[in-house]
This record gives sequence, C-alpha cells and structure tokens, in this order.
Amino acid sequence: MAGSKMKLELSRVVQGKGRLGVLKGLGRTGQHSLKIPGCLLYTHFGSVPHLTQDTLHTMRDLPSVTQVTLSTIAEHQEVLEEFKDGFRKFAGLHDTVLYCSLHDPATSCPTGHTTNKTVSVWGSGGRIELTAAKFMALQRTIQPDWYQSMADGETWLSDTSRKRVRKSVDRTLAHLDECLLVHKNSQEFEGAEIFGVVEGGDILEERLRSARETAKRPVGGFCLDGFQAGSMDQALRTQLINAVTKELPEDKPRLLQGVGQPDEVLACVGAGVDLFEAFFPFQVTERGCALCFSFDISPDPERAGSAPSTVLELEQERDAPVEAQQNGDNMVDGQTQMTSFEMNLKDKRYQDDFRPLVEGCGCYCCRNHKRAYLHHLLVTNELLAGVLLMIHNTAHYQGFFSALREALATDKLDLLQRRVLSKGDRPGGKSE
Repeated sequence: MAGSKMKLELSRVVQGKGRLGVLKGLGRTGQHSLKIPGCLLYTHFGSVPHLTQDTLHTMRDLPSVTQVTLSTIAEHQEVLEEFKDGFRKFAGLHDTVLYCSLHDPATSCPTGHTTNKTVSVWGSGGRIELTAAKFMALQRTIQPDWYQSMADGETWLSDTSRKRVRKSVDRTLAHLDECLLVHKNSQEFEGAEIFGVVEGGDILEERLRSARETAKRPVGGFCLDGFQAGSMDQALRTQLINAVTKELPEDKPRLLQGVGQPDEVLACVGAGVDLFEAFFPFQVTERGCALCFSFDISPDPERAGSAPSTVLELEQERDAPVEAQQNGDNMVDGQTQMTSFEMNLKDKRYQDDFRPLVEGCGCYCCRNHKRAYLHHLLVTNELLAGVLLMIHNTAHYQGFFSALREALATDKLDLLQRRVLSKGDRPGGKSE
C-alpha cells in the first residue's frame, strides 16, 4: 500500500510455527518497532485502566502499540471531528503506535445485530450501527496507524449454523473490500495499515476460505477473530489456527483477538500467532488478584521475573480452595473466573503476609509494598489497590512475553511450557 513502511523481519521459526522476530517501520513515520511474539497495550478510551500516563511510563519495556476500541470511541465522533487532531492527541497519549480494533476484548457484545451492510458496536450509551462509510469516517477522525477492518464476528458461539458462518465470511470479505477502496483513495490514510479479519467460526473449510481470500487483499496484517477464551475448546482452537496460519503470508503479522491466558498464549504462539491483546492483566486486577505464575527459564531471577525460592510457596497457596470472583458479569463466559495463574489478595490468609507479591519482581508494587497492604487496600475498597495491582500485573505479563521470546531464541520453549503449565493446568493444581 502507498506509504506503508511496516516490515516483519523473522529471525527464527521454531518447530515450523513459532515465529521470533521484529515488526519494524511502525507508525506514520515508521520510527517504532515491536518484538514478536508480543502483545499490545490494552486501554479503555486510550488509558490503561487504573493508571495515568505518567504512572504507566515509569514502567520499562512497554509495548510500542496502544490498542483503542471503536466501541468506546464511536459515540464521541462529533467531539473528535471538532477537535480535528486525532485521538492520540485528544487522549494525551505519549509517543505510540495507535491500533483501533472493533470491539473491547474484555467485554462480550450482544449478538444478532449485524446485517449485510452494517455491524454494531456497543458504547456506554448503547448500540451504534455502522455502515462501511460511517466506519471509515470514524477511522479518519481517530487517525490510527493500524486499524481492524469491519467484520461480522458473531459466529464464535458453538451452536452457530454452517449457513450463518458462511454468511459471516462473505460479509466480512465484502466489508474489507469496501474499506480497502476508501482506504486506497483517501489521502488521510497515507502510511496507515488496515488489518483484514479472518472469520469462519469452528468450521475448518470456512476458516480456510476466509484466510485465503483475505490474504489475496492488500492488507498490512491479519486479525484472527472468533477464538475468544471460553468460546472454544483449546485443542480445537489450536487446530484451526494451525490450519489458518498455513494460508497466510509469512511476511505479515497475525494478531489473535480475545485470547490472553498464558497457557493459551503458548499454544497459539506454537500455532503461528505473533500478537495478542493484553487485556488479561486488567481482568486479573478487576478480580482483586495478582499474577504470580512462574516463567523462570534463566538463572537470573530478576530477568526471569520470579525467584525459584517462591515457587513452592506459591504452589502451596494454590492447593487451598479459592473462591472465584465474579467481577465483570458482561464478559465472555470463562473470562470471569479466577485462574490458576493468580493469587486472590482478598483472601484472609494475606492479612498478615509481609512478603512482596512475587519475590524477585522488579515492579514498583513488589519493590515497595507487601501482600498484607494490598489485602488491606482491597477489603477497604481503596482505589490504590487497582493502581498497584495493575502495575504488577502489567509488568508480570510483559515479563512472560519477554521470557517467551527468550525461550524461542534459546530452544527452551519446552522448559517454559513446563514452568507455566505446572501451575496453569487447573485451578489449585499441584506442580509437576
């Protein structure tokens, strides 16, 4: 595409699928890069939940790509049009690559509201129906560096008929063609990238057709939709993604939507996925929990993110019963439950626990505060609890992706999987 600078440079492909590399030339001026496998920076209306921009940027190794969602921006279109300088400046964002997705990955959307000509997004004021013309007008107003094309993604439910899935693929391709036409003929999109969306539900033939047809279009990358956590068996998801990525060009990134748990990330990276939406730390924070799984594949605990001496302690804590938190009932089933990758700081056992959340973690929370203090903040409903937990959970999650890239580079992927899955196979599960 005219003005496009984005280039994927692969340094290694492990076991035929796991891709290690760097996505270069990002942004309108091409000065940013992003290591893969990697994740985006998840936000609500441009702000990482619980964190100010200044607090956020005290953290190291943040992703260079910030995700915003059309569902939260669409109802503010008139204000942004009057502002004229794009969403990045409107939200006071630091220097970052702006990616605009259709929906918020942490929130499920009602189904049954798509037509041949429109898709719907859901803001705080309710449903907003978008034609291709209105969708592209919104993108002009937002001025993103990347954006997801319009798509009919309502086929993630397991009982969706083959006819409905086929219609979803047809509609999504038609939407993509309309968006590409406007994109190509609009000077405002010079240097921006449009990502095509691969649909197809749980039907292999439709997944392959969607991938092949989308790959024929001049897109900058691919969004793999309909694989959300809780909507599909992990083995089936991995099988379908394996088949889909075989149909996609090697030199363009694959972004998986709606998947964030570490065990699922590992399986999907092994199937050829490059990028993920980092909404999982937010969900963990909303449950009043802290990420504490081990991804130690290095003899240096500070690099690995968690010290070996804490592994047994964390495992003993998980052997006790945990009560699932039900914050966020509007999320997809399977995304509201506490997972075995986190500790529930609301539990009374932490009221006199004077250790950091994770020994060896270098985040601000772990360097300055104890579990007992986080427990106190949570049970007294102090806003600082969310701030400190979000700092830790974001840092821990980024550390996991760093360890994942190191594992691919040093042939330690099996070791990383054992570290993560030893506590991630089931809630309260014992280590291998």
